[in-house]
Amino acid sequence: MTANPPTLPPFKLILGSMSVARRHILKEMGFLFDVMTADIDEKSIRRENPDELVMVLAEAKADAIISRMNVEGLIEKIEEPTLLITSDIVVVHKGIIREKPSSKEEARQFLKGYSGGHVSTVGSVLVTNLKTGRRFGGLDKAEVYFHDIPDEIIENLIDEGVVFNVAGGLLLEHPYILPFVESVIGATDSVMGLAKGLTHNLIREALSVDS
Repeated sequence: MTANPPTLPPFKLILGSMSVARRHILKEMGFLFDVMTADIDEKSIRRENPDELVMVLAEAKADAIISRMNVEGLIEKIEEPTLLITSDIVVVHKGIIREKPSSKEEARQFLKGYSGGHVSTVGSVLVTNLKTGRRFGGLDKAEVYFHDIPDEIIENLIDEGVVFNVAGGLLLEHPYILPFVESVIGATDSVMGLAKGLTHNLIREALSVDS
């Protein structure tokens, strides 16, 4: 597919993620894109600093996808500018990094901890120009403040199962949780997993090396 918003030259775009939220955000930005997945063991990659963790995970996802594309002979066939977007996000609550909850009890602990309090999110975006091999990355941060979240709402979210697919079990846009969001400092799209402004700037930067 060719992604061609009027402010950018023609190029192909690949989203290295199956995230529904990230796909929705890219579509909102006016992009057409293909989707590929990294299939890496994220838990095997550890950093104590959340800034470092999300960036190294985005890089590992890009490495895995490019490796597979090389095996399949896709990289050598690239003729026009082609960009790969990979990203990662973590929730930081009381200084502790929280990724996708691994059990109902962990998800319950996460969500109860957010009730009447606040969390920070740290998200990375990495844009790799597959034609030149050059990479351009950055971070975006936000904070979310919550009203008290009823136990019934928390149990409904856990029973639905969607909390297990997102960092910290944090679903800002979900109709169950949205009424209990007091305020967001920063961009909502950043909390959802892909900061629009940062992504657009990195795409523009990555394309500039092809022009």
